[in-house]
Amino acid sequence: MDTSTLESQLRSDNFVTYESPYTLYSMAISSAAASHRRIALGSFVEEYANRVDIVTFDEETLSIKPIPNLSFDHPYPPTKLMFHPNPKVSGDILASSGDFLRLYGVRENSVEQISVLNNSKSSEFCAPLTSFDWNEVEPRRIGTSSIDTTCTIWDVEKGVVETQLIAHDKEVHDIAWGEAGVFASVSADGSVRVFDLRDKEHSTIIYESPQPDTPLLRLAWNKQDLRYMATILMDSNKIVILDIRSPTMPVAELERHRGSVNAIAWAPASWQHICSAGDDSQALIWELPTVAGPNGIDPMSMYTAGAEINQLQWSAAMPDWIAIAFTNKMQLLKV
Repeated sequence: MDTSTLESQLRSDNFVTYESPYTLYSMAISSAAASHRRIALGSFVEEYANRVDIVTFDEETLSIKPIPNLSFDHPYPPTKLMFHPNPKVSGDILASSGDFLRLYGVRENSVEQISVLNNSKSSEFCAPLTSFDWNEVEPRRIGTSSIDTTCTIWDVEKGVVETQLIAHDKEVHDIAWGEAGVFASVSADGSVRVFDLRDKEHSTIIYESPQPDTPLLRLAWNKQDLRYMATILMDSNKIVILDIRSPTMPVAELERHRGSVNAIAWAPASWQHICSAGDDSQALIWELPTVAGPNGIDPMSMYTAGAEINQLQWSAAMPDWIAIAFTNKMQLLKV
């Protein structure tokens, strides 16, 4: 990443834009090996009827094309989309969260719903799911987070709940896997908690909002170095970087956004880099220093989009590209 040339590159031919008929929010990039990379895009329409569209990105021609046969209806806006993390799995499997956890088989010319998973033992309805994460080490596991204060760990191959935990005092906004049996979650109660499935009775609080009850919205666990994770606070321009070896005190606070931060993603191939995006229409790439200076950290590069950025993805399947979503557009930025 040559920061001196990054901005000028981004202004010319190093981003690709796709326009959707709908406002976009959730995005997922397929890890299946293919010359044309599949990207799933979820609509954000404030009513029951929503859509998931699958498009392909051709890196050689820098073109994004929709695949009408692989577009399908989705109840309510999907809060998150993820493809199966194992590139060797035959055929693409796409998961979505919303009113339930759903799995879809994405074939060459069609999409079929494989399962609808309800984590409520007592009702045919499920408390809305805010997010989920697919376990890369053990892909049979998906963890979901819910407004009912619980996190549910599913064995999606068997379609059964492996365990369900009351994780927080208020609604849980996000969940992220670290190791095979270790996950963390963030909540409206303002805490980051780490859980180990070998000892379900206990959790470790590794960070709490400095102002009581300031909700934490998103959590990203650094897959290149599991000591680090990042979180963002509601209505805040700050990205908080945590080192789980020294809980409670952040190792860095990144504060150069001029609006609320909405999304964060660690670089898939470097433990030191993280991207953030927010209401100031900016996507910033940061390089974490080994020692933070007294005046904070400046981003190493920045990109300005056409509107507030709601979502971003930095996928191991396409490590040279960052996907951002704003209004009805998805843009791929070359890094």
